[in-house]
Amino acid sequence: MSVGGVVEAWPATQRAGGGAIPTPALQSLTVRPISHRAAKELLVRNHYLHTMPGGTQMTFGVFLGQRLLGAFALGVGPFNAYRLVEGASPTDCLTLSRLWLSEELPKNSESRVLGVVMRSLRRHTNLKFLLSYADPTQGHLGTIYQATGWIYTGLSQAMPLYDLGDGQIRHSRSLAHGYGTHSIRYFQHRGVPIEVISQPPKHRYVYFVDPMWRGKLKAPKLPYPKREVLDASG
Repeated sequence: MSVGGVVEAWPATQRAGGGAIPTPALQSLTVRPISHRAAKELLVRNHYLHTMPGGTQMTFGVFLGQRLLGAFALGVGPFNAYRLVEGASPTDCLTLSRLWLSEELPKNSESRVLGVVMRSLRRHTNLKFLLSYADPTQGHLGTIYQATGWIYTGLSQAMPLYDLGDGQIRHSRSLAHGYGTHSIRYFQHRGVPIEVISQPPKHRYVYFVDPMWRGKLKAPKLPYPKREVLDASG
């Protein structure tokens, strides 16, 4: 089944089970597709970037009972990301571009939710792998990816962000989807104010939805980054 058909194939409710025996609170979590609009509203309001990236292809909600208390988005991500894996094409991978869960959800909810997502993507799509990035400027190391068995491949190439004068920060991929190009000259020639915001590299993680593809990874598999521990004697 294609990526585009996953929403239709996804069961109405996916309970966050599997793995170690979950607490009753974790057992009550459910994950199911939600509309792009509903996910965008929640993520723009609560995610630290306050944006929804262009190229989003799948959006899911995390529910506690009937309450929507989390959302995540999968999208096309960086243009050449698929080249990290030998023989892959752009349709073989997606990027986990947004993930936000309310603090009202029980401990370990992120791990449980990602487990549900990975099992369902393996069952209902032809995806080979996912990518995700952790932003060190926000103090993020990708702890959730480490806890759920993603492969760490080091720091990504630094990608700038763009502001078109409206205060909304966009990735180059979002510009390309919204305007057909991310050329600075294109916007300047049309009198659109554009500011380039330099960004540092991010921690990059890979998860193989299809385990048979793990051996095709071209990037090095590196030890997980850890927080520096201050020397107590200092």
